[in-house]
Amino acid sequence: MATTHLSRAALLVIDLQRDFMPGGALACHEGDAIVPGIDALLRTRCFGHVVATQDWHPSGHVSFASSHPDRAPFESIDLYDHPQTLWPDHCVQGTPGAALHPGVDWSGVGMVIRKGNDPRVDSYSAFRENHGPGGVRPSTGLAGWLRERGVDTVYLCGLARDVCVLWSAQDAARLGFRTRVLWDLCRPVTPAGDEPTRAALARDGIAVADAAALAG
Repeated sequence: MATTHLSRAALLVIDLQRDFMPGGALACHEGDAIVPGIDALLRTRCFGHVVATQDWHPSGHVSFASSHPDRAPFESIDLYDHPQTLWPDHCVQGTPGAALHPGVDWSGVGMVIRKGNDPRVDSYSAFRENHGPGGVRPSTGLAGWLRERGVDTVYLCGLARDVCVLWSAQDAARLGFRTRVLWDLCRPVTPAGDEPTRAALARDGIAVADAAALAG
């Protein structure tokens, strides 16, 4: 049961998938280190709602370096007038690497957002896709789902701290949700991403917290 101070809060577990773990197609730095803590947090049932996101790309996705001749992973290109990082092929629909991590009890999750399934558009945020050919960022429907349930605060954890967690937190704040990132339950693609991520969160007025603080 949710505690009083979290009854109107939602926990967003971002992209805790096998391909983002050490040895995976797009391994995040120490990505596996957060799995036990996230599992323990979910088992407390302290949040009013829990949402998981899942990268769910078709083969040949526009964000894959393999889709661009003579390009390498982690290069950046201009796509629809915005920078696009080219990634190794990852989280391809239906593959083992796209699965949510088996070390977590997902039974308390109320909604799973599968994102990045448009082959033409990348999708970092839980709330909106990246810019597409029409120049807009289409909604995933998550904001409406949360508001219908009376959620006014979101906490975020998962992967990667400097990409999908950051974008999701920024969109949550822009959409009017009180937003907190559980820093200890996130990891970046590389540690070099942490300093600019902290700066971006501070600039947008997004709080940084640790999961241990939720016990109060």
